[in-house]
Parts: sequence; C-alpha cells; structure tokens
Amino acid sequence: MKAFVTGAAGMLGSTLCPILRNRGYAVYPTDINVSDRGMEYLDVKSFDQIKKYVEKVKPDIIMHLAAETDVDKCELEPDHAYLTNTIGTQNVALVCQRHEIDIVYISTIGVFDGTKLEPYTEFDEPNPINVYGRSKLEGEKIVKNLLRKYFIIRAGWMIGGGPEKDKKFVAKIVKQLDNNSKLKAVDDKLGSLTYTVDFSNCMLRLIETGYYGLYHCTNKGWASRYEVAKKIVEILGKDNVTIEPVSSAHFPLPAPRARSEMSRNYKLDLLGMNNMRTWQEALGEYVESHWKHSN
Repeated sequence: MKAFVTGAAGMLGSTLCPILRNRGYAVYPTDINVSDRGMEYLDVKSFDQIKKYVEKVKPDIIMHLAAETDVDKCELEPDHAYLTNTIGTQNVALVCQRHEIDIVYISTIGVFDGTKLEPYTEFDEPNPINVYGRSKLEGEKIVKNLLRKYFIIRAGWMIGGGPEKDKKFVAKIVKQLDNNSKLKAVDDKLGSLTYTVDFSNCMLRLIETGYYGLYHCTNKGWASRYEVAKKIVEILGKDNVTIEPVSSAHFPLPAPRARSEMSRNYKLDLLGMNNMRTWQEALGEYVESHWKHSN
C-alpha cells in the first residue's frame, strides 16, 4: 500500500510516517519544510505539483495533513488560511477524484462555536467562530462534494512531536518551568487532547476497515489549559512550581477561541472502535518519553 502524506514534517506527520512504515506501507512524505531526511518538497497550494507527484508515485491513498494550524496567523492573514487550508484541500481532492484515490483529510474540532455544554459529536452542526475553523470546514465540504471514498477525521488539541516538532501548549509550558516558579494558564476554555501516537494508530485501524465517513478522534475526556498545565507539572515532579488559573482575557489574542472544544468520538464508540486512551494517560506517556529528560 502506497501512502502519499502531505504536511509530513509537522507534529502529526513526524509521528504518523514511522507508524505507517511499521505497518507495511510504502510512505511518500512531502512538505514545504524539507529539512527532514527523505522528505520531498511539495506545496499543496499548487495543483500542478500535486498532480505531477501523484502521477509519478501512483499512491493508493493520500493522507492530507498539510495545513496552516496557527489560529492567530489565520485570523490575521485570511487569504493565506483559505489558500492553504481550503484551496490546498481542493487541489488534493481534485487529484484524488481524477485518479480514484482514497483521501484522509485531517480536520479539527475547531469547526464548532463552543456554545454546547456537552462534548461535540459528529452529529452536531458546525459553526466556526474564527478563520481557521471556517477554512478547515470549507475543506471538509469540498472533500464531501468531490469524493465518495473519504475519511474526514477531526482532531482536538494536538500534543506530540517532542522538542523538535512541538510548538504548541505542552512545549510552551515545559520550556517555562526551569526559569519560573509561578505560571499562569487559562481555565475558562475546555478541550479534548489528541496525542499524535494514539491518533495515528486509531486512524490507521479505522482506514483499514474501509468504513468511510466523518469521525472525531480525540483522547477520552476533556480539560482546561490550566488542568493540562497542572498535570504536566505533576508528571515532571516540579513541586516548586505553582500554576495560577486565569481567564482567557489575561492573554488577549487576535483570533476568538470557542469556550468549548470538548469532543466525543461518538461514531467510533458506536462502532466499537474507540481505542483512544484518556488524556491523562496520553499526556503522561508523552511528557515522560519526550520531555522528562530534556527538562
């Protein structure tokens, strides 16, 4: 099985590609960042680049990970967000349509407005409140409209990648711990963590069933950034560090954030395929394996 991976140099791609190889896939990793060994340059904003690459390698499946995931950059540069997340996805989907190739499109729980009191499921109506969410949702619509054989898989607050790849919340907290005895973390926004290792394994098991459709795939449970930060401190044994809960108003940002990105893998539950661990277990493994000895 030949797997063409876009955005392979990112947090998720750097985890997914080795797992694919271990499961017997021939992996063709691409990215606009080709610093990683064996990575080939490809910009999803270019239809011609994708078309030529597919005609060269003739993949059985395209795993479309490439995206602009910086929520604030998307808000400040909407043209860039839509060109990368929406038009880039259309480019990939059109090539899949032309060559009858299955697609896996990684989307986000950020397509919801956050007003629901319970966790969001696949059967809730999206209503994104920022450009990032809107650009990803438009990508979902394009995939559904152009293709019959697709997996759209929504991830939550992604964790993974280790010191080299992680530029998100876990890395930011860990890097502050050595020089600070008191940190602040937001406690009025809730979300579901998504560990790249668990996500990759669960996603591949799903794909191999051929049971196409839209799915949520996040670790079980939900938490605030404050609760996640406290857990990181606990795992690392930083008894001298205090985490202070603050409202999101304490950290004003260009893009609005939903109050809730809590997610339930409802369809995976119904199908008996929800193998995702709790967020506490996943975070524990990630921090222990990638950050404990580097901190």
